[in-house]
Amino acid sequence: MDDHLLAEAKQRAARSGLTLAAVIEQALRESFSHQERREQPLVKLPSWGRGWLLPGVDLDDSVSLLDLMERENPRP
Repeated sequence: MDDHLLAEAKQRAARSGLTLAAVIEQALRESFSHQERREQPLVKLPSWGRGWLLPGVDLDDSVSLLDLMERENPRP
């Protein structure tokens, strides 16, 4: 193990009151967790029409979105 990395791990262990082994285990778990998230394939969401938002559409405004959808797709 790199001497500087080991020294940093020992310092973190001393500051946190954990054992050196616990600090190393925690670092490995975090590293593996981040790696697993990066390895997941990106999901391509389907889109219809032109595939982009119309000008002025705010996805955070559910009332306006509902109004817009009802105007474009009137119910029989």
